[in-house]
Amino acid sequence: MIDDDLVATLLAEQAPDLADLPRSHYDAGWDNEIYRIGQGLLARFPRRQASASLVENESRWLPQLAVGIDVEVPQPVFVGHASDRYPWVWSVVNMIPGVGASHVSPAERAGFAEQLADALWCLHLPAPATAPLNAYRGVSLAQERFDDKVRAGLAGMPHADELLARWDAWSHAPEFDGVDVWVHGDLHPHNLITDGLGNLTGIIDWGDLTAGDPATDLATAWLTFEAQGRRAFIDRMDDGGLVDGATWQRAKAWALHLGLILATMNDNNPPLAAVGTHALEQVLSEQV
Repeated sequence: MIDDDLVATLLAEQAPDLADLPRSHYDAGWDNEIYRIGQGLLARFPRRQASASLVENESRWLPQLAVGIDVEVPQPVFVGHASDRYPWVWSVVNMIPGVGASHVSPAERAGFAEQLADALWCLHLPAPATAPLNAYRGVSLAQERFDDKVRAGLAGMPHADELLARWDAWSHAPEFDGVDVWVHGDLHPHNLITDGLGNLTGIIDWGDLTAGDPATDLATAWLTFEAQGRRAFIDRMDDGGLVDGATWQRAKAWALHLGLILATMNDNNPPLAAVGTHALEQVLSEQV
């Protein structure tokens, strides 16, 4: 069990310079329990083995990637190791101040649509051969395992037939055949930080960082925005003509897939469930 006593013990044993700072429980997600340390740090403690690999992924690669991205990206301040008291790697990162975009109305998010596109232009560069791979992000959705999951998730849902028709069309768009690029992998509003005035200030939660198809990240056009913001985002991404029609088709499939996961697996996290419901509403507005 991850609680204040465990956090205090780990800090005292492994990061004693942080142990005397005020701390409080900050957030909990699928992957991590998060504690605020002092005024500007967050300690992330994986809840299971798979999450620990995500923390290791972030800690290794973010210092290299953050150099070229023009919004804030959290950086590891300390990386803790497994011990008899706690079995996995954990980390302390700098806290990016602001408001999560999942707490801002979709209409208000339109103000940072071009900023987000610019950040992705900076991120979506060719990844090295040593870049991490992720079996669930940046890959082809035209696989039985994804198809089965979507069909099961849609069963009994409102507009299931309309959503399934879109899934069938978009998930079988021409495959990505370009150079693998860096992909955030989980680019929904809960992982976007704003200043509360319509500006994007940071992107967080990079555990799914991988090399692959940028369509996974472009799904944010439907996960994050309504029609106006989506048009601004797409237009900015299309500058130079480097994002082809097939990529946008795959992005819509990713938006449906990720939106369905968020909408159906977050009973205990209303903001994330709302992101998923929003995404499904937005893909329904698209023609097959």
